[in-house]
Amino acid sequence: MSGVSQLARWLLFGEWRAHPMRAVLAVVAIAVGVAMGFAIHLINAAAFNEFNAAVHSLSGQADVQVTSREALFDEDVYPHLARHEGVAVASPVLEIDAARADGQGVLKIVGIDAFRAGYIAPDLMGVPDAAHPYDVLADDAVFLSPAAQAWLGKARGDTIGLRAGTRDLHLRVAGAILRARSGQRLGVMDVGALQWRFHLVGKLSRVDLKLRDGVDRAAFERALAAQLERDYPGRFAVGRPGDANQESRSNNLSRAYRVNLTVLALVALFTGAFLVFSTQALSVLRRRSQFALLRVLGLPRRALLRQVLAEGALLGVLGALLGIAGGYALAAAALALFGGDLGAGYFPGVKPHVAFAPGAALVYFGLGLSVALLGCAAPALEAARARPAIALKSGNDETALARLNRVGPAVVCLALAAACAFAPPVLGLPLFGYLAVALLLVGGIGLMPRLAASAFRLLDRLLRRRGERAPVLALTLARLANAPGQASIALGGVLASFSLMVAMGIMVASFRVSVDDWILHILPADLYVRSSAGGNTGGLGPQEQTAIAGVSGVARSAFLRTRPLSLDPARPNVVLVARDLDPADPGRMLALVGDAVPVPAGRRPVWVSEAMTDLYHVHPGQVFTLPLGGRPEPFFVAGVWRDYANQTGSVVVRLADYRALTGDTTVTDAALWAAPGADAARIEGGLRRLPFGAALQMARPGDIRAMSLRIFDRSFAVTYLLEAIAIGIGLSGVAATFSAQTLARAKEFGMLRHVGVTRRQVLGILAVEGGALTALGVLTGFVLGLVISLILVYVVNPQSFHWTMQLHLPWPLIGSVAGVLVAASVATALVSGRYALSGGPVRAVREDW
Repeated sequence: MSGVSQLARWLLFGEWRAHPMRAVLAVVAIAVGVAMGFAIHLINAAAFNEFNAAVHSLSGQADVQVTSREALFDEDVYPHLARHEGVAVASPVLEIDAARADGQGVLKIVGIDAFRAGYIAPDLMGVPDAAHPYDVLADDAVFLSPAAQAWLGKARGDTIGLRAGTRDLHLRVAGAILRARSGQRLGVMDVGALQWRFHLVGKLSRVDLKLRDGVDRAAFERALAAQLERDYPGRFAVGRPGDANQESRSNNLSRAYRVNLTVLALVALFTGAFLVFSTQALSVLRRRSQFALLRVLGLPRRALLRQVLAEGALLGVLGALLGIAGGYALAAAALALFGGDLGAGYFPGVKPHVAFAPGAALVYFGLGLSVALLGCAAPALEAARARPAIALKSGNDETALARLNRVGPAVVCLALAAACAFAPPVLGLPLFGYLAVALLLVGGIGLMPRLAASAFRLLDRLLRRRGERAPVLALTLARLANAPGQASIALGGVLASFSLMVAMGIMVASFRVSVDDWILHILPADLYVRSSAGGNTGGLGPQEQTAIAGVSGVARSAFLRTRPLSLDPARPNVVLVARDLDPADPGRMLALVGDAVPVPAGRRPVWVSEAMTDLYHVHPGQVFTLPLGGRPEPFFVAGVWRDYANQTGSVVVRLADYRALTGDTTVTDAALWAAPGADAARIEGGLRRLPFGAALQMARPGDIRAMSLRIFDRSFAVTYLLEAIAIGIGLSGVAATFSAQTLARAKEFGMLRHVGVTRRQVLGILAVEGGALTALGVLTGFVLGLVISLILVYVVNPQSFHWTMQLHLPWPLIGSVAGVLVAASVATALVSGRYALSGGPVRAVREDW
């Protein structure tokens, strides 16, 4: 056994010493795939856990929570809850996101009743100065978490400016919160003071209930839910803090984004499998006679199989270990630079810290090892099955690769891919869509030997008919047409990396162009105005609206009001948009998908986003109920519109209908059209001169468009990085494969030199061969990538994010990468050819004498 082990080590390290770069590239490809996948898992797990922990900290020790379908509800229900049988303490809570007066962000403030919250959420209690114990009830005092104090740059005794409507409100920092999670930006006030200061008198966000000892919580929930539904139909939801519904809401918010990033990260790992295959296949071909000699000398077939598998497994182990370490480091760096949502905005105000996950590490280690074993399986079987007598002969490399020329398995993969492309999502995820992409790649690569042979034979016949038979071209086409197996090894890495790059490039470009066109469509006005850059405390009242509409130079004005609505406790809130809209021509303001449906007389129209049709099965012509004004109100679905701003769904109603149902006359945004001869600058000056003009924030459509595209690019920064990695791996794979094949053909070049082919002609053969092979791989990869992009654009994206887009091909990116790939292959072939020809023709063929 020691002799066999020594022989295995000799074979392994001898091969690595001879061709170290091939092994390094294979290890790096696996490491990159594992690192990206593991890092994304760690980032999302950290963000998700921290976000939920922050939410739970606001609930304290409440047994039951009562929330409304609308963001806020009248506090008249509170006495009924407080007196309900089985309730020990009922704590009213009001949560707002207060915009900073300087426009630099939003501070979450929780209003509590200090006499009741101490029994349920003691961590939220403010710690006043000993000289001012009643600051917990003061109407101008706010207590801040350490993270909020650091973010605002404020300490006890300082004042902070916040936006309430169109006016600035100054609050005194009375102290710190008793306990708050690290990184949680939070303020706490007396609930009555918060209602008064922010013009929300009589409004609450939720009521936390602490039950008496011995009360069955499940039975209490059912009884209370039934009573509230009877007294306030369709208005309230009853649940537990941190129950399955709340977990599902925050999980659904970013699940599609996490899964898509993870799948894209595995692209590098998938490409790494082909690099391992290329590395091991070329290694087995080069050592074919050595293995045959070992078989003749008594090495069992099973031992040889284990040897090749062990070589591939070692590549996988090294790559997976490096990937796990790199993934942890990458996750820590990404959390510090981009935050827990990688720039997508799903977990605002959360600063998670990475924590090593042993279970996930084992999964990704297993993935890296499995990919390596999968990549070397075919070469290992070929090495074990080869007959020693035939393998000892030179020039039988193509015979060893004959099994790659089978069309049947590739056709089956393509047929299955076509079937999977039309399959519905599973648990809201496009799992069959991802499977279709993988099957397309496998099927496309499986067809490459037959495609290469057919293409080059056809080209050879065409050139013969035209009489163009230059020696270099004739020799090149003859070899390419009659050695499809070796061509497929070179083309596998090119096809995998380039097709995936094309697919990701088309998907991102299509999405970006679609978002750009959508922004241009929904922003027809000359100027847009609001009172704060974020939060829900800024608003424009009737007097402000009249003043804005009357500014000199304004020909027409339209107003808009947004607010969240809960339609399903297990799903994130949808966005209600109330705006001035003409039911006869809604497409002028909305990006409609399909035709609008005429609204029956006496019905209130609503236009739903594409996400609503998928998540809530709402379609034009139906009657849809919305919770507005404290009761469910029926609306007629008049059409579907495309909304890239709200993945979880949105509904648009007429502003007049919204005001009639809710009595809310405030708006959040104003759109202004300039009169003939006036411009946006003149209108801006008029708005600044209004009494509340200093509180207004104005933006032109071009500014909003530029900002939106910057946010888009930031959200897709990880996708751009993955795309760059795929290109880099592809270039490295091309260089490694062509250099290995060129060096392995030293005897072939020696024979050509013996029969009169010059050194320059041999280099010409290599250059044309490398360029032709890569050009075929690029062309095929483009077609395959285009088909994959169709699945990503029309299947994966709608099933993941519930919106559609238009197809756009980024020709400059595709053309430049294709050119670089072809140039890299030609350059690699020439450099490797010079090295292969450096020994002279006699030395090159000495083994054949």
